Amino acid sequence: MDNANIKNRLTKDRIVLYAVSLFAGLMAVPLLAILGEVLLRGYEQLSWSFFTEPTPTAYRAMKAIKAGEPIPGGIANGIVGTMLMLAMAALFAVPIGILCGVFLAENPKNRFSQFVSFLTDLLQGTPSVIIGIVVYIWVVVPMKGYSAIAGSVALSIMMLPLIIRSTEETLRILPASLKEAGLALGGNRARVMLRVQLPAAFGGIFTGVLLAVSRVIGETAPLMFTALGCSFIRFAVDKPISAVPLLIWEFFNDPNLQELIWGASLFLLLFVLTLNLTAKYLAKKWNQ
Repeated sequence: MDNANIKNRLTKDRIVLYAVSLFAGLMAVPLLAILGEVLLRGYEQLSWSFFTEPTPTAYRAMKAIKAGEPIPGGIANGIVGTMLMLAMAALFAVPIGILCGVFLAENPKNRFSQFVSFLTDLLQGTPSVIIGIVVYIWVVVPMKGYSAIAGSVALSIMMLPLIIRSTEETLRILPASLKEAGLALGGNRARVMLRVQLPAAFGGIFTGVLLAVSRVIGETAPLMFTALGCSFIRFAVDKPISAVPLLIWEFFNDPNLQELIWGASLFLLLFVLTLNLTAKYLAKKWNQ
């Protein structure tokens, strides 16, 4: 190959590299703009009272605005409700999701397995508002009221597809020698799965669980049909309860509380970031 061809190929390589870098930078601009806007507007609201006090009434907020004072109160009721519903949803979705993922990974050619796989893909593409309406019919109407239970059911349904897929794909990429060695030592399929394969796949499964939590933590539509919201801190699971996304929607609709949108949004971003960093750290430590 002569020097002219080599230079031509190197020039094309640089052009493609610069083009890819340019488009990647352009794609990052909206993300950085959103993060910057939320950070600049929300960090001043972060305080101890913002995390420990419930949402103020519109009247208290209006009085504070007229007096030129910071809006009192915070989002404690939303934080408590979010954590409670996420914990209940995880208790339901994680075991079922892992079991379904194990079944799909171990029986890829089974007809029932293929049917479950199809339903998983269908559920993953279902709009969250439809899930909220269905859970309203299934849970809210029979219970004759909105509740944290109904909200957690809606969130758990949305978490299932990601947990199932992450478990299935992680188990499939494990070396076949792991399973063969366990069976050769006399273990049955269930024991090998519990003692060998699942621990080896912990990093991928745990990451999938965290991704599922990150996906549902910001959902508003299904909670509007199931949890409804609450203006004070509540731990009762059979009563209406608040959540941070619901509070953001309520703040948006009330001119006196709109300034609190930024602090609540920043909390959600920081919480999701913490979840992802924690997942990467624990997965790395477990693999070591």
